[in-house]
Amino acid sequence: MKLEVDVKRCEGHGLCVKAAPKVLHHNEDAEVVVDVAVLTGEALEQAREAVRLCPVAALRLVEIK
Repeated sequence: MKLEVDVKRCEGHGLCVKAAPKVLHHNEDAEVVVDVAVLTGEALEQAREAVRLCPVAALRLVEIK
C-alpha cells in the first residue's frame, strides 16, 4: 500500500502528521509530505489512522501495482 495526498484538498490541519509521524511530515510551506513509499507494519497502521482522521478527506490509501 501507499499513501496519496490531495494537496489541493489539504487544509493543513496537521491531524495526519500527529497520527502518522513515521509516515508524514509538514515541509517548510506547511504542505504534507509522504516519507514512506511502501507502507507495511506500523507505518501502514499509522497511515490508516491518518486517513481516518483527516477532516477534509485529503488522504487515501492505494494498492501498489
